[in-house]
Amino acid sequence: MATTGSASVCLNQHSVLIPTQLKGVSLTSRISVPTRFYSNGFTSRIRASSAVAVEQELKTPAQDATEAELFACPICYEPLIRKGPSGFNVPAIYRSGFKCRKCNKSYSSKDIYLDLTVTSGTKQYNEVKPARSELFRSPVVSFLYERGWRQAFNRSGFPGPDEEFKMAQEYFKVAEGGVLVDVSCGSGLFSRKFATSGAYSRVVALDFSENMLRQCYNFIKNDESIISSNLALVRADVSRLPFFSGSIDAVHAGAALHCWPSPSNAIAEINRILRSGGVFVGTTFLRVNPSAPTIIRALEQSATRTYSYFTKEEIEDLVTSCGLINYTSKVQGSFIMFSAQKC
Repeated sequence: MATTGSASVCLNQHSVLIPTQLKGVSLTSRISVPTRFYSNGFTSRIRASSAVAVEQELKTPAQDATEAELFACPICYEPLIRKGPSGFNVPAIYRSGFKCRKCNKSYSSKDIYLDLTVTSGTKQYNEVKPARSELFRSPVVSFLYERGWRQAFNRSGFPGPDEEFKMAQEYFKVAEGGVLVDVSCGSGLFSRKFATSGAYSRVVALDFSENMLRQCYNFIKNDESIISSNLALVRADVSRLPFFSGSIDAVHAGAALHCWPSPSNAIAEINRILRSGGVFVGTTFLRVNPSAPTIIRALEQSATRTYSYFTKEEIEDLVTSCGLINYTSKVQGSFIMFSAQKC
């Protein structure tokens, strides 16, 4: 295994991220969480607020800063007005309706997940994504994902879900108590682990595949400890995330980067929704021969059009060019786990 890292200093009005250099294979080096200083002399750790800036006249006595909604309209990023039972869990959200207060578009959770895609509610229009995205919308692939498909990743160096979860949790220590979004969650393999860990105030299992989200529901529907936990199932496009800018503490993307239609757009979106000091952790497959000449890499890419595989250098370049800092990675075979922070 090998670990690489780069450090940056981020100076905001009220926060400083201390430079760090990660060497060896240790995952214990962490960045101090920014602190907000108040005029009364007290300090508080900055957490991504889940509060929606709802106009005063739209508020009800039951709506306060802790109960306000997390979701934003994927079209205009304005707050969604919720009608239905309170609470942030699968049954409560399933029985609720959501409407954008600006563009007036409605969003429903009639299929056990909340559909927050731009195309939600369309009747005639159908948008087809690239093959690497459409593959995972298949009922067969969704059913097989945790029943043999994911286990085959071990041959490429993936250490297995339990170890991957532990590794991610090390990076997410600074986000404990905050909101975590598991993008491209698939059948919710890691979403369930994050939800039951008790480390986060809210967990969003988010995927573009309707059938993956249905599989996630099938795994949790008879488990009261998960179904009633602070977990939401959301259908959304990773390139158009339905959250306010600077509202999320942690984003996880397990074995996902190579499947995204535009990794650069996706990571730019992740940067947008992360709060200052928020953490992004992802895993993916590396190209087998990262040192191959450019023309050979182009031929490799042409031969594997279904997915987009990158070298570790390309991933670091992509993540940092999207504005994230303190990049670090851990490599084992073709497996890479990488992490970075929002300035």
